Amino acid sequence: MAKTPASDPPARDKLPRHVAIIMDGNGRWAQARGLPRVKGHEEGARSVREITEECAALGIGRLTLFAFSSENWKRPKAEIDFLMKLLRRYMVNERPTILANNIRFTAIGRLEALGEAVLAELAKTKELSRRNTGTVLCLALNYGGRQEIVDAARRLAREAAAGTRAWDAVDEAALDAAMYDPEAPAPDLLIRTGGDHRISNFLLWHIAYAELWLPEIAWPDFKRAQLHEALRAFAARERRFGGL
Repeated sequence: MAKTPASDPPARDKLPRHVAIIMDGNGRWAQARGLPRVKGHEEGARSVREITEECAALGIGRLTLFAFSSENWKRPKAEIDFLMKLLRRYMVNERPTILANNIRFTAIGRLEALGEAVLAELAKTKELSRRNTGTVLCLALNYGGRQEIVDAARRLAREAAAGTRAWDAVDEAALDAAMYDPEAPAPDLLIRTGGDHRISNFLLWHIAYAELWLPEIAWPDFKRAQLHEALRAFAARERRFGGL
């Protein structure tokens, strides 16, 4: 039997259903090359395209990308403005790729803060792709894991106060159903690029049993080969979920 080349992804039945990625290191990648930080974000957008297309080709059910955190508003206004322009441009330029690859687009977070121009492009891409049946691409925008839990708790509290839900019916299943996208499976694999070893308030409720892959390289250098490496590492792990 021929051996699978080391650069290939694992067999489809060994792949994660849901891959979540913290795309870190864009600014540092640019600064290390003597470039403005925004150039790192532009190069990072190319990685988004390559990784999204590869996940679609492999048949991975869902890809969630941490594109803009609720803490990112603390960055300089010029960088934030650029990121919003880049997001709008991405929504327009990548629609043909999303549609050609049978990808369904969605987004999570406190989206209303992004502004009408961004929201309009998000809504258009979501509508155009809503009948697609392949990989779900989810962008986490103005997103924070703690904020999502708070928003879910507030929703359940309103239902309990209105008498439509009993207090003792608030359990893990109820909280799970109150999250931004309750139909999404929990991530099987969480990747964080950039060399830092922390979660940074990303999908806190959902990653209880996610496998972690923490490469040292910055996001602009994370391409198809690096994704395959992470998928092979995932396939080789034994997931016990607290059992023996």
